[in-house]
Amino acid sequence: MKKIFVVGIGPGGAAYMTPAAGAAIAESDVVVGYTLYVELVRELCAGKLVESTPMKKETDRCRIALEHARRGRTVAFVCSGDAGVYGMAGVMCEVAENDPDIEIVTVPGITAACSGAAVLGAPLIHDFAVISLSDLLTPWETIQKRLLLAAEADFVICLYNPKSMKRRDHLDRAVDYIAESRSRDTPCGYVKNIGREGEYSRLCTLEELKNNDDIDMFTTVFVGNSSTRVINGRLVTPRGYQI
Repeated sequence: MKKIFVVGIGPGGAAYMTPAAGAAIAESDVVVGYTLYVELVRELCAGKLVESTPMKKETDRCRIALEHARRGRTVAFVCSGDAGVYGMAGVMCEVAENDPDIEIVTVPGITAACSGAAVLGAPLIHDFAVISLSDLLTPWETIQKRLLLAAEADFVICLYNPKSMKRRDHLDRAVDYIAESRSRDTPCGYVKNIGREGEYSRLCTLEELKNNDDIDMFTTVFVGNSSTRVINGRLVTPRGYQI
């Protein structure tokens, strides 16, 4: 059967990869992905054809995977985190829309919201929103609206893609939007290189996220809600149990 596994490999370390992800790669003849993500699973690719492309070539990678599947090869299309959370499962389905005979199998992984929250403590115990600050595919006006409404609704907010070389001020602007509905002393935290070499985390306040050059594209940011607090060095959002 013609098949493409869209595989979420988690944050990168082998300890965070699910057995299902490893099994999908093992079953495949071809491994396709962004260069960095392919390198993270290189040891699982022995004897397989491996193809990678640089950043911003997402649809090209999908077409490469699709072409191999059309030839009867089983493909593992790898991406970081969860394939269905800012991952490649959706666009792969779109690219393969006219190939109904090719089975697309989404293999979930551990997304940065979950793995990063575990590093910091337990900030996502209650309702939360995940928002990407990248405006490459989403208009900034839409991102702004989502930030304002999520803050007003008192969600814990997890921010993906908080800052890049070309988007140095997006996180600062996001902080100001969120601060319209909550204190600038709100407990927050961020984690860099989750599950990889150089993992680093820090607790801070909402205001301390501004003008913070420690934060980059490999960082996931967590903004607490009105109940979030620091307990023995851990960022915790109580759910409301009577203790």
